[in-house]
Formats: sequence, C-alpha cells, structure tokens
Amino acid sequence: MAEQLPLRFEFRANQTFNDFFPGSNREIIEHLQKSSSGDGEQQIFLWGEPGIGKSHLLQACCHLAHNHGLSCFYFAFSPLLLDPAVLAGLDKFDLVCFDNIEYLAGGPVWEQAFFNFFNQHRSLGHRLILSASCSPNKLAIQLPDLKTRLNWGLTLNIKPLTDSDKITALSFKAELMGFDISPQAGRFLLTHCDRDIASLWALLEKLDQASLAAKRKLTIPFLKKFLSTQIYE
Repeated sequence: MAEQLPLRFEFRANQTFNDFFPGSNREIIEHLQKSSSGDGEQQIFLWGEPGIGKSHLLQACCHLAHNHGLSCFYFAFSPLLLDPAVLAGLDKFDLVCFDNIEYLAGGPVWEQAFFNFFNQHRSLGHRLILSASCSPNKLAIQLPDLKTRLNWGLTLNIKPLTDSDKITALSFKAELMGFDISPQAGRFLLTHCDRDIASLWALLEKLDQASLAAKRKLTIPFLKKFLSTQIYE
C-alpha cells in the first residue's frame, strides 16, 4: 500500500461515552472503552439496526483513544465509495474505527484493499473497531479470507432502547443540554413523534430553542402547540 497522508476527520464534540445513554448495552460499552484505551480486545465488530447509535459509539471510541494519547481515525463508508487509496496510511494508527462496513461488500477492488489494510494494521498490533447493520456472517463479502477475518475478535450486538429506556434517555439528553423534560412529556413525544433516537435528539434541539424563545417549560400543552406547527403529525 502506497505511503501517503490519510484523510483527516473531525471529532464530533457531543459524541463521547458520557453523552451516550447505554440502556441495556453497558457491557458492550465497557468492551469498547477497554479496547479504545489500549486494553481489551484487539478487534470488535459492533452491529445493530440503523439509528441505534453505532456511529456515536465509534466516535466515542476515538475520543477516548485520543484522551489516552493514542492515534486514532474514524471513517464512515457510504454507498458512494471513494477510491480505496483513502486507506493508505491508516494501518499506522493505534485505533481505526470503520462505520457502515457493509457498504464495501461486493466491490472486489475495495474488498482486496481492505483485506490488505486489515493484515498490515493487525500485524502492527493495532486495534480495529467495525460497525454494520448486520452481523459479520451476514455481510455480502465475496472475498473468503476477508469474511473470515471480519469474524475474528469480539462480535457485539447493540440492543435497541425500550420505550421506558427512551423516556429516560430523553431526560438524560435534555439534562446534558441544560433543560428538563418530565417523564410525562417524554411519553407524549414517543406517542406523537418519530421514535428513533436520532429523530428524538433532533427534536430535543428544536424544543430547546422553541422553549427558550417562548420562555415556556416543556409542558404537554406547549408540546401540543409546538407539534402542531411541525410535520411530525
């Protein structure tokens, strides 16, 4: 693999472990924290449904690694794959986190490039954390040796939050943002709005701004009035 400076990535300031509501995933978070700190598993494969917080956790891993003086890198695959040359130099990082790994499946050039990166990165004793929407066994990887390697290490299935967890998570997130939301208000939002975590977090941002502008607390009447002006219903 040719030597060149890899792409740079920007840390997302509000995507640390302290900002993540774990629900029933505390053991998973402990594994990620140990690996990101330079201990624990050398390779972790994190999978779960979209919108569950995998990207947040991978960013959190990079934050923690950086705080421990380790070099780290985060890269999110997408349906529009870049040139595999973007992998050049990433094998030198102590920790690399690849998000949405399923998007490289089925591309022979990309699969081979990733296989080469994997071998070099691992031979240097560095840590690798991957995420996908399915388990490694279900990835449509065509290169047999790469499919085998993706099953190495620890595979963790992150569980979705229950409704009760989401209500608690809304209060947790609101507190981080500097305001309060009651369990009753949280339950109302779950009943009337999109229920995935990303949508709920975006809604909290809007509610925070709206309540500040109106100088009102997040009461049920206020929420009803606010939602009547939105596209959620």
